[in-house]
Amino acid sequence: MEFFDRPVGGERAILVHLDMRDERQEEDLEEFCLLADSAGVQNIAVVRGSRQRPDPKFFVGSGKVDEIRQLVQEHEADVVLFDHALSPGQERNLERELQCRVIDRTGLILDIFAQRARTYEGNLQVELAQLQHLASRLVRGWTHLERQGGGIGLRGPGETQLETDRRLLKKRLVNLEEKLEKVRQVRAQGRAARQKSAVPTISLVGYTNAGKSTLFNRLTQAGVYEANQLFATLDPTLRRVDLEHYGPVVLADTVGFIRHLPHKLVNAFRATLEETVEADLLLHVVDCASTERDRQIASVDEVLGEVGATAPVLLVYNKLDLLDGREPRIDRDDLGQPVAVWVSARENAGLDLLLTAIAERMAPNRFDGWLLLSAAQGRLRAKLFASGGLLAEEMSEDGGCHIHLRLPRDDLEQMLRREGVALADLQDIPDVSAAPDFDE
Repeated sequence: MEFFDRPVGGERAILVHLDMRDERQEEDLEEFCLLADSAGVQNIAVVRGSRQRPDPKFFVGSGKVDEIRQLVQEHEADVVLFDHALSPGQERNLERELQCRVIDRTGLILDIFAQRARTYEGNLQVELAQLQHLASRLVRGWTHLERQGGGIGLRGPGETQLETDRRLLKKRLVNLEEKLEKVRQVRAQGRAARQKSAVPTISLVGYTNAGKSTLFNRLTQAGVYEANQLFATLDPTLRRVDLEHYGPVVLADTVGFIRHLPHKLVNAFRATLEETVEADLLLHVVDCASTERDRQIASVDEVLGEVGATAPVLLVYNKLDLLDGREPRIDRDDLGQPVAVWVSARENAGLDLLLTAIAERMAPNRFDGWLLLSAAQGRLRAKLFASGGLLAEEMSEDGGCHIHLRLPRDDLEQMLRREGVALADLQDIPDVSAAPDFDE
């Protein structure tokens, strides 16, 4: 059962943007216009204003409501878009006054997500977020029939229809949660298989339109859709990449973040964002040419904190070609560890430096070397075989063996501690990951 019709692209829209004096609620008008363009609407006019605090009834003042109504009638607008989160009551009051659909920032982002979703998982997550948003607005269209405290003429079919809709909505939400739980289980199995085979995961995160998909395509030749628009990528994509001096890794492209990303979207897309939470390294892709660079970085960090992502972060300053006189480079901390890389994915500039920096950041977390086991350590040998990280084995004359392992260092040391053995006592040939020969 469908609870609403998704709008067709090309609608005529009036955009409303208020500058709130509380800086925590300040929005960027340019970004709002990009959101509207990404949704495929035709921007007819922009109404601007400022307020100390939102009006409880209309969010904007009564004078602004009159101004918006005149523009709607003059341009025959189909929809009014607000660059703010509206309460269900404010939406209903505005629609009653303006006689057209009113959509807030959350609804606009949801519509863009609905257009971008391509996979089964993506469609499930979008529908879940849409229905969660709809749940508090279900009274729209039924307020004239819903019982307001009882009385003659206010009982019966209106209330019955409303309760039926709510029941069906709740049932569908439970069904979507169950399906997404199965998706989470499948993803967890995939991550477990990668961990068993000692293949780490690197997740690309960043503000929407920072160039994550372009960078992902350059590194993996994956052919992921890329465009100069917000939320061009919605469905996550995973590809294997072989790093020189290190070995194979799995690179994951994820949905972009945005300021004031609604909590219902974060929760609905938790199955996708788990790839970020479980990653061994995060590549935080930043549009280095953006005037809002610092605020965008802070917004991404805020969402990463919400989902519980604690992996190490390597900043990737992308779109270097938009800055005059800047060359690709690696920024390092006082210990010489890479902390940021300046690249241009569109121009294929600095990607070799990025791969070098990734390998350097990953190396301390991995053991890649030979161990010498005696003939009496057969049980340990069997466990190392079962770990999936065995690359080669050579038998010795005394019944022992030399084995070449590539495993997460913590996993290997934990396994050896259970057997009462120290890693240093077994190392036969120096660990190649402990002192990698990287080109500066």
